[in-house]
Amino acid sequence: MQRIVTEMIEHMSHSHEQLARVLEAKRHVAVRMAQIVHALPDTHPGFGGVNELMDNSQMTTKSIVNYLHSIAELQESLAQTISAVMREIDVPEDEE
Repeated sequence: MQRIVTEMIEHMSHSHEQLARVLEAKRHVAVRMAQIVHALPDTHPGFGGVNELMDNSQMTTKSIVNYLHSIAELQESLAQTISAVMREIDVPEDEE
């Protein structure tokens, strides 16, 4: 039983590592977009009007929100995984 739990932990660890890599990539995109928006001048720059700038700012905000939501999902997934593993570890050996 311990070997099965160990294998499950290894597989979950690998999947969480892959999730973390995806989140890291999303983080870089969100950070770069935030830097670009921050670099825009406060005055009307003539980039197609205020509406276009508002749309770009809205897209940046959505990217940041999506990134934070992904982090929350990763945390929830980790909590569920750890809960399942802890339940398996807490099972007395005579029940196996």
